[in-house]
Amino acid sequence: MTKNILGLDLGVSSIGWAYVQENPENLENSKIIKLGVRVNPLTVDEQLNFEKGKPITTNAGRTLARSARRNLQRFKLRRANLIDVLKKNNILKESDLLAEVGKNSTFQTQELRAKATKEKIELSELARVLLLINKKRGYKSSRKAKNEDEGQIVDGMAVAKKLYEENATPGEYSYQLLQQGKKQLPDFYRSDLQAEFDKVWNFQKQYYSEILTDDLYKELQGKNKNATWTILKEPFSLVGIKQTGTMQEKKVERYFWRSEAVKKQLDFESLAAVFQEINSNLNNSSGYLGAISDRSKELYFHNQTVGEYLFQQLEKSPHTKLKNQVFYRQDYLDEFENIWETQSKYYKELTRELKEEIRDIVIFYQRKLKSQKGLISICEFENREIEVTENGKTKKKTVGLKVAPKSSPLFQEFKIWQVLNNLQFQNLETKEVFPIDLDFKQSIFNEVNIKGKLSAKEVLDLVGYSGKEWKTNFKEIEGNYTNENLYTAFLKIIANEGIEFLKEFKLTIDDEIKVSKINASAEIIKLFVREKFSGLGIDTSILDFNPELEGSDFEKQASYQLWHLLYSYEGDDSPSGNEKLYELLQKKFGFRKEHSQILAEIGFAQDYGSLSSKAMRKIYPYIKEHKYSVACSYAGYNHSKNSLTREQLENRTLKERLEILPKNSLRNPVVEKILNQMINLVNEVSREYGKPDEIRIELARELKLNAEERATMTSEINKATIQHQKYVEVLQREFGIKSPSRNDIIRYKLYLELANNGFKDLYTDAKIERENLFTDKYDIDHIIPQSRFFDDSFSNKVLAPRNANLKKGNFTAFDYLENEGKEKSEKFLNIIKDLYDKGAITKAKYEKLQKKGSEIGEGFIERDLRNTQYIAKKSKEILFGITNSVVSTSGRITDKLREDWNLVNTMKELNLEKYRKLGLQKQ
Repeated sequence: MTKNILGLDLGVSSIGWAYVQENPENLENSKIIKLGVRVNPLTVDEQLNFEKGKPITTNAGRTLARSARRNLQRFKLRRANLIDVLKKNNILKESDLLAEVGKNSTFQTQELRAKATKEKIELSELARVLLLINKKRGYKSSRKAKNEDEGQIVDGMAVAKKLYEENATPGEYSYQLLQQGKKQLPDFYRSDLQAEFDKVWNFQKQYYSEILTDDLYKELQGKNKNATWTILKEPFSLVGIKQTGTMQEKKVERYFWRSEAVKKQLDFESLAAVFQEINSNLNNSSGYLGAISDRSKELYFHNQTVGEYLFQQLEKSPHTKLKNQVFYRQDYLDEFENIWETQSKYYKELTRELKEEIRDIVIFYQRKLKSQKGLISICEFENREIEVTENGKTKKKTVGLKVAPKSSPLFQEFKIWQVLNNLQFQNLETKEVFPIDLDFKQSIFNEVNIKGKLSAKEVLDLVGYSGKEWKTNFKEIEGNYTNENLYTAFLKIIANEGIEFLKEFKLTIDDEIKVSKINASAEIIKLFVREKFSGLGIDTSILDFNPELEGSDFEKQASYQLWHLLYSYEGDDSPSGNEKLYELLQKKFGFRKEHSQILAEIGFAQDYGSLSSKAMRKIYPYIKEHKYSVACSYAGYNHSKNSLTREQLENRTLKERLEILPKNSLRNPVVEKILNQMINLVNEVSREYGKPDEIRIELARELKLNAEERATMTSEINKATIQHQKYVEVLQREFGIKSPSRNDIIRYKLYLELANNGFKDLYTDAKIERENLFTDKYDIDHIIPQSRFFDDSFSNKVLAPRNANLKKGNFTAFDYLENEGKEKSEKFLNIIKDLYDKGAITKAKYEKLQKKGSEIGEGFIERDLRNTQYIAKKSKEILFGITNSVVSTSGRITDKLREDWNLVNTMKELNLEKYRKLGLQKQ
């Protein structure tokens, strides 16, 4: 009996195919019915991008362009609407000029803007001012869009005012609060903290003038706690102060020293501790949002509007840059109110109704973030196909429940049990492998469900096994990251109430509070939090989550509601963007505002699993004792379409033809086009030659690696992990960064890369002072701009001064230095060659540093491979609808067959003329 086989070779730009009739009983009678190549009809831009190695992927390029178009369009729409409203209300005439024209007119509109808050200006001039305000509307907080590197909003104007009125420092004010029994201390503006540092320095300098020199002052600026102590150790002859008492008593003592430091002479040990504390506070107050907060404070204390503040700078120097000076949205609203109230005294046209229209509907209107629910995948189990009619055509559409967020408490627990059911222990001596029983699983679950991940050693210690005699098949067990974040916040709330931690926690006043670092068991931590929360009037039911509750009771439980509120809350119109959230947390769970501010800092990743909550809840009762596939079966699901029985396959109803994928259904236009071409090809072949009994697809790198390759890969991963951990320890110890982010590690690695160049950056050849490394003076720059080549790898990054980076703009590093002059470009080339020769930078980075903008796109990039893999996997899923057998192969098999059949040279011979034309033929 013959078997019809369709072979597909899926590539980015084309699909190779062959329809073969195979005779298993007599292979010599097998024959090729038809073969060919189908070229994917990419657009000109897409084709060029792929041929050049895609300097920017199609969807990424489309996203960048769309984002720019939308921003520009929204601004133009606001401007057009504003002009229209002004004309309708006789504030603006057709003949009025809106641009600065004539001599000495530069910054004229900025001058009018500043003037409009105090005195009368013409209506046409007011129109120009409103159009200027419309151009930049200020920063408006969004919890979901916030970046971890932005820092923290400081909402403490009342505190700053009190410091100003009482001529007090943050240290003095904090000590007063602690003396009054207050536990929670406010946030302070960076400028107030810097003023305290200077005040302490100048006061103590009268006693230690020979030691507190200007050079020492400069050296201490921008330093963290540990670095401050290191700098002061020698001139102060420090040995360190050993504080005694409770954590709260130690805290009070430190603020007592800060309070006394501006009134009395301190000994060197106490003075060093004061400088450490202030510098630590200064480091914590830095960041993008901290800078915005400080600008807002400047406006408040100088009784200025944004326009007055900016024009004052222009008066001092017309070359002042205004571009990167960001203010709160509320500051612009206050300015608008001020200008309107002033000008409405002179013009009856400026009514209250018109103000509300211009303010709320035209200039400052901002819709909420667009819902992305339509892009969330459908659960692989809870779905069905329906027929829908669109434009007179009947199509099949998959509908069903959406998949659950990965941060959901249900997903987090479900994921842990999946891993635990694959966990095994191996005896190193006998080599016997033992699966673990439910009691062991439960004890491990209890820990990782609160404290986060556990290493293999920690897992063995937990169940009482020796690491010298046993090993596990996992390097680490991933835990409940949602609970880890929540419990860390819970412990911070308790600490800020002045409540002492248990001795088992082994935490000191200098330690970062993080639940994963506490030595006590998860059970003790949970009991401790429950007891203290009960005393604080906080609903302790938030600590209990039951994934097996039925019906609506599941979503009504407090723990689930707390997660959902923190996960889904987007922000409000308050300066902090969280005032409504604080109210809800108080009303629902009993958290006071100071508690809620800690909870609001938690950020959950906007990522999704592959199952809906309903599917996971049905599987959950079985997942504790059974592997995923078995648990799915008990719940009535088949987790693998490719594992159907012969009977199930025979009884399957196959599709007559495959449906074209709807536009934008995959959010990747390139993949979508290739898969639709594959669908068209399969449909056409099936119509012409009959439906294939089997389809074989060539996959990219889907065959498993051999033992040696796996060992090499594991070794490389382990080396990188160990090295990164060392960097983390250095950043914590020497730079005082408590929780180094990925960007912090990259920044430090880029800094070390410059060691052979005397730590001088590649663009200006100026030394990067260690204390400035983690300040906004330096940026991580992409050698080849992301807008031109979407490459976020380490080999495309360097450390550069902020000014140089802004000046470089959209140029490659090479083009930028070439524009700076021949001398600089030659010096740059010599430096990078020296770094490459010494092994300080990789070949990839060396080549990118030499790349001109005109050369971008030459060469293959890794994204092609990932696209190919994705296309192949998705195609298997689609093709299973038209045949019962879909088999994947690897490109390595094709290479092997090409060699075995001596087709390598044949291909060269066929392409000989092409090589001749390109001058690539050897004589």
